[in-house]
Amino acid sequence: MKKILVIDNGNAARSIMAQALINNYLGRICDLHADSAGLKPKGTIDHETLQVLAEDGIETEHLWSKSLDDLESLDYDLVVTVCDNVKEACPTFPGARNEIHIGFEDPEGKPFEAYERELHQMKNLLIPRIREELCDE
Repeated sequence: MKKILVIDNGNAARSIMAQALINNYLGRICDLHADSAGLKPKGTIDHETLQVLAEDGIETEHLWSKSLDDLESLDYDLVVTVCDNVKEACPTFPGARNEIHIGFEDPEGKPFEAYERELHQMKNLLIPRIREELCDE
């Protein structure tokens, strides 16, 4: 099984959405698993994040806001940064076989539509890129 780590600042919106989308859309068909973490985790997931995922039919019960220190292992096949300042703070990630950056806007503090927009963007940009990187088809 291939492992992916998605990183952003607070692990409350973007990285959580990316983790859930990757696991939901690519987990079984590509034999992979995604985790997420924040450099400075908020400790909670934005309500809107959980709502937009639930409306898309994605399970959210297993999701929680965490730091890199909370992860069991830092050995990943792919590390994905989803916000620009994390890419700058972590230009390389020890233990990663490959790294990519796809920046998304932080929807925190914005209307629910911003969460919907970012989820849609992730489906259109992130999922195909992960498929290209790690799925053997």
